[in-house]
Amino acid sequence: MTTSPADLIITGCTALVHVEGRTDHERIAFRDDTAIVVRDGVITAVTGTAQVTGVPAAERIDARGQVALPGLINCHTHAPMAALRGVAEDLPTEEWFNDVVWPVESNLTARDVELGARLACAEMIRGGVTCFADHYFRMDTVAAVVAECGLRAHLGQVFFSSRGPRGREDSLEFALRHRGGAGGRITTALAPHAPYTVDDADLAHTARLAHEHGLPVHLHAAENRDQTEASLARHGVTPIEVLERTGLLGADAPDAPAAPDAPVEVLIAHGTGITERDLPVLERAAGRVAVATAPRGYLKFAWPTTTPVRALRAAGVPVGLATDGAASNNSLDVWASMALTALVQKSAEGDPRWLTSRQALHHATLQSARAVGLDGVVGSLAPGHRADIVLVDLTGPHTQPVHDLAATLVHSARSSDVRTTIVDGRVLMRDRELLTLDVASVARELGERLPALLDRGHGRRVQWYDT
Repeated sequence: MTTSPADLIITGCTALVHVEGRTDHERIAFRDDTAIVVRDGVITAVTGTAQVTGVPAAERIDARGQVALPGLINCHTHAPMAALRGVAEDLPTEEWFNDVVWPVESNLTARDVELGARLACAEMIRGGVTCFADHYFRMDTVAAVVAECGLRAHLGQVFFSSRGPRGREDSLEFALRHRGGAGGRITTALAPHAPYTVDDADLAHTARLAHEHGLPVHLHAAENRDQTEASLARHGVTPIEVLERTGLLGADAPDAPAAPDAPVEVLIAHGTGITERDLPVLERAAGRVAVATAPRGYLKFAWPTTTPVRALRAAGVPVGLATDGAASNNSLDVWASMALTALVQKSAEGDPRWLTSRQALHHATLQSARAVGLDGVVGSLAPGHRADIVLVDLTGPHTQPVHDLAATLVHSARSSDVRTTIVDGRVLMRDRELLTLDVASVARELGERLPALLDRGHGRRVQWYDT
């Protein structure tokens, strides 16, 4: 162990680590009395506490009695929609979009987006989320909030074909302008909304731009079974097959298909409408495609299916955990998404052995990092990875006793058990105190702006939901 000064040393924790050369769920292991050493935002050592006794550090955290995990990743959300939490409840999907959400979103100003993003980032930091993938409007504002508050983010400026070429161009300009921003904490993507709102010509153009500029793509596709059935009835192909034929999944792309170990290029949100005929398409794109699952929203909308995680895993497609926006999910709690994913998958598969707690933790860490194209960067407490770390207190009555630590983390712990959140070695929350955001002032101003934001008397909407 080098004795050169460290920026941060965490001592005495139980650390979640990944063991190479085993099956996914067996790769999750726990190491007691661990020390994590951080220099220049990078984990440089994961060792025993005794080994760091003489190592000087600018900051030390005594984490005895706490569990250290890689920071959680919200693989698909719309952070500014925290401002719309609860405005459209107990509605079918079509009414939710057409009667409430898309009319309200036509009122959005840059300030509304900023306040919603600030509220969302505060919620995520408090819930142990260190990185989020966002797909929304006025994303320059979101990028500024990310830079200020210290989170990591994968951002895309959404566009619809109804806006014409300008929307597509704005998405590209945003991605190029902010790629590598916030000291490298911001990565970017092209963000067509979905195959039912973006036509084939724009999707094909997006595929060409993605290859030309080395950008990934983040979009909704096969969100639910109705969308898949409507696509089959109208076009004779599923939404996933649309992505393939337009080049987003590689079939007609201008360049040769990427190697199997290439970074993910396409992040698909939801995929509850993925069918058996889609699986060979996705398997052909394995290594270049991932899916984000956000089960709470699917239950709220009473969708009859969920993301087919088991089938996707068999096809070699990573599945990351997500919340979607707070307008549909009411929460940006990835901890709850982890537990709910495990439970919903057991029900959907009729098999209590799937997903296990260790498999759920694998999806919450390495799988989610792969989904947002950050495999090898975050998602693991290992030397060389960025120091995105959360410390979780399991001393509460709802987490005691601990017979199976993985099960306790997934099914008993809550986001409120996160004590400390660290991104790039910077402490963003210490002992439940937020250090980079002022929630009270955000909530106060947002409350003053709500009447104008929620007005639907104008009759406008940003788009029409008709799959």
